[in-house]
Amino acid sequence: MRYTRVSVGGRAVWGRVGEEDIELLSESPLECDPDVIGTVARATAVWLPPVVPPVFYAVGYNYPRHIAHAGATTPDRPEVGYRANNALTGHGSPIVKPVEVEGRFEAEPELVAVIGRPVRHATYEEARKSVFGWTIGNDVSARTWQHRDRTFWRSKNSDTFKPMGPWIETDVDALAQTTTLRVNGAERASFPTGDMVYDPFDHIVEITRHITLHPGDVLWMGAESTCQIEPGDTVDVEISGIGVLSNPVQLEGNRA
Repeated sequence: MRYTRVSVGGRAVWGRVGEEDIELLSESPLECDPDVIGTVARATAVWLPPVVPPVFYAVGYNYPRHIAHAGATTPDRPEVGYRANNALTGHGSPIVKPVEVEGRFEAEPELVAVIGRPVRHATYEEARKSVFGWTIGNDVSARTWQHRDRTFWRSKNSDTFKPMGPWIETDVDALAQTTTLRVNGAERASFPTGDMVYDPFDHIVEITRHITLHPGDVLWMGAESTCQIEPGDTVDVEISGIGVLSNPVQLEGNRA
């Protein structure tokens, strides 16, 4: 199944995605088996982030090539950071580059795990069962801000810097897929999605030693490669078996 959220009359509504239409749902499928209350055509849908997480977790260095390229040290255990919900935007919505950003402005293609049940002190098998499904993220970063500031408060958390979507896929072996990043249709990166130092379930086991995960929490799993993006570009992140997340890039103040 593929689940998403769309804007209908200015209101966020959950939906179940079909080939041509999206069935609108009465409630979140994370909480119950909802009723169908209508449909909208996929072609005209206004896509929202497929979930607004109670807590937004993000993994840093988690792919060997990324670690080597950065000259970083391979982590000796799974660790996570946090991102801000205000940075989320949906499939098809613009990534807005602030006019103050100078230097490298980059995209990172990431697998995202969506938690479907409360979990604490999870075993590895319990961690696997806690994942409701998988979606796609684009971790946009303003590198000058990242290196200048003491935290990631604006370099990774500015509005629109975290496109996510277009839907949550519940029936896929996410770690057996391929992640591809394209800019204006040209491939800029491609790597095995599961070629991680620690997989999502390792991270869930570690997180839940200390923190309870709740339905709707998300865990972004890092990327092997990054690439420069600029206003006027269209950025596509594809994970085979899940879908394609596509977003145009615009300069702040030029939203026509």
